[in-house]
Amino acid sequence: MAKQPSTIGASTYQHIKRDIIFGELKPGSKLKLDALKIRYSASLSTLRETLNRLASDGFVEAPEQRGFLVTPVSRDDLTEVSELRVLLECHALELSIKNGDTDWEGNLVAAHHKLHRMEQLMLSGDESQKENWKRYDWEFHKALIQACGSKNLLSLHAVIFDKYLRYQMLVLTYRGAEAVEEHKLMFQAALDRDHERAAEILKGHIEKGLEHTLAAL
Repeated sequence: MAKQPSTIGASTYQHIKRDIIFGELKPGSKLKLDALKIRYSASLSTLRETLNRLASDGFVEAPEQRGFLVTPVSRDDLTEVSELRVLLECHALELSIKNGDTDWEGNLVAAHHKLHRMEQLMLSGDESQKENWKRYDWEFHKALIQACGSKNLLSLHAVIFDKYLRYQMLVLTYRGAEAVEEHKLMFQAALDRDHERAAEILKGHIEKGLEHTLAAL
């Protein structure tokens, strides 16, 4: 039973962060503890701890004497997040391709297969599973860099990726066949162990995603 508070806290953190990323808690909106207590079935102490953790990760702000609010969005912040993603993910990808073993390759193949199937569904005009699409997109990008050999790098990247994803979900747009092809080329370059080519494709992939999202904001 000693681990229960930690488990509840982790669950509450994931739930609130998910609702921020997918826009159910709007940018700039006030996070009132009494309402959150009902919505997430969590104690006030758990909520305060969770919101402070989300504030340290940049998803929540806590202005002095004004409680908590969902971090607002801006074009400048999106650009900065995208630039950080390029720095972290391209470096991690190069390391991962150099270090990756057969298990890494197998996980990458499986992740790309799931993403590609979902992308085909999106291309057909069925956008009913956007959350699953973005989950598979995350799993693919994570699989690419999983063998980088640095827990700190993976942890930092996960936070930045979630911030980038929040902007994508706010505009709810899809780049279509171009993004599908970029994923395919990235996947093949990784299997070919061409880390320079893979990083080049990834950089362009993120930068084009930035342009697309900025145009829709």
